Amino acid sequence: MTSNVEDAIMAAAACVPKYQEEWQQIANDFDQKWNYPHCCGSIDGKHICLQAQINTGSDYFNYKGFFSIVLLAIVDATIALRCQGRLSDGGVFANTTFKKLLETSSLNLPSMKVLPGRISSTSPFVFLGDEAFALQPHMMTPFPGTQQKGSPARIYNYRHSRARRVVENTFGIMSVIFRVFRKPMLLEPQNAERVV
Repeated sequence: MTSNVEDAIMAAAACVPKYQEEWQQIANDFDQKWNYPHCCGSIDGKHICLQAQINTGSDYFNYKGFFSIVLLAIVDATIALRCQGRLSDGGVFANTTFKKLLETSSLNLPSMKVLPGRISSTSPFVFLGDEAFALQPHMMTPFPGTQQKGSPARIYNYRHSRARRVVENTFGIMSVIFRVFRKPMLLEPQNAERVV
């Protein structure tokens, strides 16, 4: 990551809730709208297509077969950053300041609480990612593979998908409003970062 990316992360960090009450309100919204308690945000990456750059080799060439930078967003936490397209969403996330703050419990997330409808067994507040992210105490991912109909794993995956789609919807709306995201950007990665 470049220092420009770190600068962008630090600027965006001002948008991250600072108080447990703010995180709790986001979690309440996820619970009310998507029936997923203790969720503080949905995370995903979007490949922003670039024209092939001179002398970049495979740095910006992604697994989808085109050159790109990755916009990683956490919806409701409003964090965004850019990285080389060859990295997966999980790889981009692994290099962020946000991940370091999450791992060191520096985000001031609410303390573990009992889930609604349960009597005991507390649960942490979490962020929702897809299969590209590693399952961690504060990062929930779906069960891998196809689950048997009616099984607890399949029900969980359905609820997880419903709550996580807010980030997918955000990217969709962004592409409709800002037409520059519909075709390859004819810019160097640093300039494309500024546009994004």
